[in-house]
Amino acid sequence: MNIGIRLHDTAGTTLAEHLAAAKAQGFTCVHIAMSKVIPGFRMEDAPALLTDELADEVRAQLEANGQTCVLLGCYLNLCSPDLEAHAKTVEIYKAHLRFAKRMGALLVGTETGAPNTGYKTCPECFTEEALQLFIERATPVVRYAEEVGQLFAIEPVIRHIVSTPERCERVLNAINSPNLRVILDAVNLLGEENAADAKAVVADGVARLGSRTSLLHMKDFIPYTTERGQAVKAGTPNTDLFSNLVSCSCGTGDMDYAPLIALAKQYDLPMTLENTNPDNAVAAREHLEAVGKQV
Repeated sequence: MNIGIRLHDTAGTTLAEHLAAAKAQGFTCVHIAMSKVIPGFRMEDAPALLTDELADEVRAQLEANGQTCVLLGCYLNLCSPDLEAHAKTVEIYKAHLRFAKRMGALLVGTETGAPNTGYKTCPECFTEEALQLFIERATPVVRYAEEVGQLFAIEPVIRHIVSTPERCERVLNAINSPNLRVILDAVNLLGEENAADAKAVVADGVARLGSRTSLLHMKDFIPYTTERGQAVKAGTPNTDLFSNLVSCSCGTGDMDYAPLIALAKQYDLPMTLENTNPDNAVAAREHLEAVGKQV
């Protein structure tokens, strides 16, 4: 299995240090968020900063450490009502697509935002109008991805506009492009209201999106309302409170990874860990590897 990690969850303060740490811990691919691993990099300056020279440097450092970049993150809100800000956001996405192509990244990835300037969950996120707005806003970005020959991937999240596998499937069908792919993060499909049905939710995600998925994000979850969930949140670095679930490292919660690893094997998908830290990342990887031997 090709198991990687968010590079900013590894030890280090520079790109070279983070890559060396990922290699030392046995990871074979990485998720790069430029602003979190390149000192001084600011997303708002991305079009100017994402030069061919920097892409070549990043590519060389990846190769030197035996790593591939499976995801260049560009997690900006495509559905802001501020049209001036939106125009700049689109240019940042285009710059990431060009940069990803040059540096050899598999995907440029994003979540799907909210119809407000604060990128905040609101009732309007879940309306038909918001879904159609996302389709309208994402389409030019996907067409640019086609133009430069780069894959662009969306990540459904229960709090955002594309909140379910069904809504994600509708986006894929509406835009209808081989360059539009999916990042499947099973925990991001879960919240307090459906965590008891996690197996069914994950099965629906795999059934609807599996053939159009290019990357799995792997983490675990525990309901925050339980004593165990509150204890993990209080005592473990790099856990998130997400829709009243504690998102935590693989093997420390309630996730059944078998259907996800079966999907990874079926389509030879890479996966990257989330919600780890340098002390528990290897244990999380080893947990997935152990599950993989049984699938």
